[in-house]
Amino acid sequence: MRILLIRHAEPDYPNNTLTPKGFVEADFLSEKLQHSKITHIYSSPLNRAFLTAKPTAQKINKEITVCDWLTEFEGKVILNDEKRIPWNMLPRIWQNEEGIFDIHTLEKSSLYTSSDMLLKYEYVTENLDKLLENHGAKRENIIYKGENNNDTIALFCHFAVGMVIASHLTGISPVLLWQTMFLPTSSVTEFITEERVKGEFVFKCKQMGDTSHLYAKNEPVSNSGLYSEFFGGEGEGAQVGFVRK
Repeated sequence: MRILLIRHAEPDYPNNTLTPKGFVEADFLSEKLQHSKITHIYSSPLNRAFLTAKPTAQKINKEITVCDWLTEFEGKVILNDEKRIPWNMLPRIWQNEEGIFDIHTLEKSSLYTSSDMLLKYEYVTENLDKLLENHGAKRENIIYKGENNNDTIALFCHFAVGMVIASHLTGISPVLLWQTMFLPTSSVTEFITEERVKGEFVFKCKQMGDTSHLYAKNEPVSNSGLYSEFFGGEGEGAQVGFVRK
């Protein structure tokens, strides 16, 4: 079994669509994915994800199943008496939080339990496991059991919820993934099963944030949602003041 975790193409947030470059990215992505033997396509209900999935679905003649739980991650934390998104905080804040580096001890952090972040995390992961169980993989701790198969599941979604999914599959704290990883727009992150005992398997990350479909076409990789490399430099995060998903 394979899971293809795909961030939407470059977004035009104000107009609820993709930028002209985003449509190009989605088209180049579909040329790559049409050879990936995708058996099922699931998408966030938000237009930027659905529009990214559409060219691939058309090329391989598959229906897109919209899943509400694949939408932008809605969990919040309380910081300075304000509700804030949990994946965009200064390192000097999150690095001092007790327990955040271990997925099993996140509840020790008053920051991450101050609002509904953990509840929303559980909402996403429970629905992911329901979907995987429908594909024959029932979770027990971090191991999945069942009759493994050749399904290739494409999930078109967003950075923050994508990192929640990656966290659940790997057992890595979502805080570390949110704060130290970046997925470019239209990038593909691939998880494959490793079955060393019959009927028991884990998901392993084979590649993360792959944008080879853009390099192959000499199309620049977008930094949408990423702060500038140097303080005060030019970058979307530096301009708008927060990180999009």
